[in-house]
Amino acid sequence: MSTNPVTPPPPGSPTTPVPPLPVPTTATPIAEHAAWEIPGWLPLIVAVAAIIAAIALRSGGPAPHVALIVVAVVLLLGLVPVAPGRARVVALFGRYSGTVRTTGLRWVIPLTTRRQISTRVRNHETATLKVNDADGNPVEIAAVVVWQVRDTAQAVYAVDDFVQFVAIQAETAVRHTATSYPYDARGEGQISLREHAEEITSQMSREIAARVALAGIEVVESRITRLAYAPEIAQVMLRRQQADAIVAARQRMVQGAVGMVRSALNELGEEGIVELDEERKAVMVSNLLVVLCSEQATQPVVNTGTLYQ
Repeated sequence: MSTNPVTPPPPGSPTTPVPPLPVPTTATPIAEHAAWEIPGWLPLIVAVAAIIAAIALRSGGPAPHVALIVVAVVLLLGLVPVAPGRARVVALFGRYSGTVRTTGLRWVIPLTTRRQISTRVRNHETATLKVNDADGNPVEIAAVVVWQVRDTAQAVYAVDDFVQFVAIQAETAVRHTATSYPYDARGEGQISLREHAEEITSQMSREIAARVALAGIEVVESRITRLAYAPEIAQVMLRRQQADAIVAARQRMVQGAVGMVRSALNELGEEGIVELDEERKAVMVSNLLVVLCSEQATQPVVNTGTLYQ
């Protein structure tokens, strides 16, 4: 079996606590163990030989004939095929006897029930959920969960339907994750759903793994497949994002322009190209900022007089 790749949270990652799940009320927790079984080809050959012998001895009296038929039936009842990627949960009169994971034709104790469980990796994609984020804004979110059965005994006996259990717990974890963080960050260092996909995905994977561990399920990976504002506020939020982008762009332009003006004044002073008093520096700074920060092309003006005219 592969180990669970869900890693502990790195420093600085979101640490929203996972809600505790109820503990099963069984007296002794059920855990998977190997069932008693042997290769099934020898019992199959013996059963076929017993049937052939019974047919040959049918004229010799009912006793040998019936005994051989009973032996053949008992041997055939114990045969169970196990396909690759499948396991058989064996129970005798309602009591868990073990799990058969060895592929091929196997033979177990007759009169046992053998429920077939898939141990292959599966995908579960949640429906598109509409929830409110930490700021109260309605958002639409969906995720895909990659999982497989780790403990077949817990999958069968700890919950009624482990497939439905995974679906419900995955949806619950996605809802809880979406309501714990805002869609967009409002300050430095704040975790948001849109800007911190890796941290949010890691937190969601840990929460889903904690929720489905009760059913013996191993979460391989989980990813957010859809994340957007709800349609009723999408246009408003888009305009706000555009406004934030414009403000951020202008702040970046001003910072760059101030740096360029400072560099120009320092180089002019160091090279001794021209001597500027405070008033002339102010005029030069004003002109450079207008040129550097303007969104339209500027037109040069030739001054034929002095700087003060």
